Amino acid sequence: MGRRTTVNAVDYRGRTTLITGASSGLGAEFARQLAARGSDLVLVARREDRLKELAGQLSAAHGVTVEPVAMDLSVEGCGDLLAAEVERRGITVSSVVNNAGFGTYGRFHEEDPKRLRQEVGLDVMAVVDISRAFIGPLRSRGDGVLINVASMAGYQPVPNMAVYGASKAFVLSFTEALWQESRGTGLRVLALSPGATKTEFFDVVGTEDAASGTKMQTSEEVVRTALKALDRRNPPPSVISGSMNRIMAFSGRLASRRTVVRMVDRMSSPRTPA
Repeated sequence: MGRRTTVNAVDYRGRTTLITGASSGLGAEFARQLAARGSDLVLVARREDRLKELAGQLSAAHGVTVEPVAMDLSVEGCGDLLAAEVERRGITVSSVVNNAGFGTYGRFHEEDPKRLRQEVGLDVMAVVDISRAFIGPLRSRGDGVLINVASMAGYQPVPNMAVYGASKAFVLSFTEALWQESRGTGLRVLALSPGATKTEFFDVVGTEDAASGTKMQTSEEVVRTALKALDRRNPPPSVISGSMNRIMAFSGRLASRRTVVRMVDRMSSPRTPA
């Protein structure tokens, strides 16, 4: 018998994927893996130098068209601004990856209010705004994907990262609702929930205590999980990256809310040096 050939359910060739938070981490890895599968790209982040460098690398390696767009997505109305910019450049977007976001770490009453507003603006409002700006055309095309990056933090309250955990719970619930609303349109909607991942996330947070001592995955592993889920005949509304993370999410449903929040508090609190 001949060797079985793997057939990807989603054909990204000749189409354009817009990726936010694309200058590093999961966003840059989404760009690499989608470019390898033939997708043209629109890379969005604040750091234009990094976007241009990555764009050059991917264009040379895969022969795809890559447009860098430097933009602060924490501003009000970022979805309309972004849609207007890609239209001005003559680009038709067929898929969107909402990856941009950051977390803060510490007891809520000690956090900087301005920083918290920025966190909610980027982690929640930008996801809603960009999804709303693009979902109409995506549904009309009927052959693309919408990925919103949630987190394992969205499956339970997270003391010391209260706003981040709540933001990701919103993204998870919001995206699963869009999955149901989009059934029958051909648009594949997915909430991706990574656990601790080796990215710049913890540099922004300021500590790896937020990882709760769990083993970190690589960006490559997380993105492969998302694309593999979307390649299924009947993709799920959400996917958790990592078998241990899936076990932890399921286990949390079996315990009381009191038990879960206290356990997460112990795991995420600053660790005393040995």
